[in-house]
Amino acid sequence: MNLANIVADTAAQAPDRPALYFEGETVSYVELDRRITEAAAALAARGVGAGDRVALSLPNSPAYVAAFFGALRAGAVVVPLNVLLAPPEVEERVRAATAHVIVNDELPVGGGANAGIVERGDDEPAVILFTSGTSGRPKGAVLTHGGIRAAARNAAEALLLGPGDVVLGAAPFTHVLGQSTGLVSTFLAGAAVAVVPRFEAERTLATMTATRTTILLGVPTMCIALCQAARGASELPPIRIAHVGGAAVPIEVANDFERTFGGEVLEGYGLTELSGIATTYRVGERRKPGSVGKPLGGTEIRIHDAVDGVGEVQLRGPSVIAGYWQDEEATREAIDHDGWLSTGDVGYLDDDRYLFLVDRKKDLIVRGGYNVYPREVEEALYAHPDVLETAVVGIADERLGEEVAAVVVRRPGATTSADELQAWTKERVAAYMYPRRIVFVDVLPKGPTGKILKRAIDRDALRCGS
Repeated sequence: MNLANIVADTAAQAPDRPALYFEGETVSYVELDRRITEAAAALAARGVGAGDRVALSLPNSPAYVAAFFGALRAGAVVVPLNVLLAPPEVEERVRAATAHVIVNDELPVGGGANAGIVERGDDEPAVILFTSGTSGRPKGAVLTHGGIRAAARNAAEALLLGPGDVVLGAAPFTHVLGQSTGLVSTFLAGAAVAVVPRFEAERTLATMTATRTTILLGVPTMCIALCQAARGASELPPIRIAHVGGAAVPIEVANDFERTFGGEVLEGYGLTELSGIATTYRVGERRKPGSVGKPLGGTEIRIHDAVDGVGEVQLRGPSVIAGYWQDEEATREAIDHDGWLSTGDVGYLDDDRYLFLVDRKKDLIVRGGYNVYPREVEEALYAHPDVLETAVVGIADERLGEEVAAVVVRRPGATTSADELQAWTKERVAAYMYPRRIVFVDVLPKGPTGKILKRAIDRDALRCGS
């Protein structure tokens, strides 16, 4: 049940159907399958065989797709590496995975005989995705062929993906969203991917319009930027669904996107350790503001160590990772003997079993003994018409332990003061929750997917008032 069969099967059934759009080029399924086959042959000629690790460091491109599925076709385990990683980070991951080959350029064609697809079991490793390392050294999550397929199938069914869809491939293919949903879900449905090497709002919007993109996969900051870009565009793409995750989707951001593009915004929740999307809404399903929907497929969910219904979100199901690469201790800490995965996220389930995420456990702010969940404060700030982006964090305080601080990017031309924003927020959240410190910046630090990186915010500078 090698994942490489997905492209090969569609190539056999609908050879001329578009699989990829890239910078004016259309790559059919039969052409993509040919490139994958040749990539597999080139890797085999380098001695790559079943179970060997192949590190892959390329931007989103047809070359990446060919190398990714080519390595799988050869029976290898892919180790995706984001091109933005620093050399020491690349070396660390390559060494940890004991990679046999590093692919950082397009593989040559005609590298050997046209070998068939190497058989791999559902429970065998397909990909090692390294986590961001926010709480220590990055760990290599081992995603299996069966786990990725299960997660991808769940997403395809929830979004009603079909051959007529064009999915935006702007989320990095080295990230679980871009990989499992952006590529595998799309190919399972026989749809096409509009490949974007790097998200830049104006250029990405032009690509979406030219390729008639119907599905957006992204994060809230992408929605914000696309809405800004759309205000100067003469034509817009026929978006029917924007599946947004990676961070809480403020209600005002979702409303603005739906007004601008006409498509439905579905907030979802996924993670590397579940091989993709864990919960979301099905197309047409009644949405509950603030909820990330219900579990998909055979995914089970429970709230662990709950206090007044709120506790750590735990998941179990066919798409949970096999563990962390050569790290039994980390595996035991994350996955218990009954298969429950501890996510580190805090949330609750309502009476209809919809999941509401309160925040990350590590992002919780304890101010004078009161728990402050940044997401609630951020929602209040995003409701202000002058706020474009914001992140709420805790800063050290001698008297209270932690104090609430907000970093804000104002909309172009806005002149709202910190005092005005503080008063606005104070009217909308509990007295212990509103930010006592508000700092304006031009940009917020973001990761490869566009997700705001709170860990990169300088807390000491916030304390000092700079």
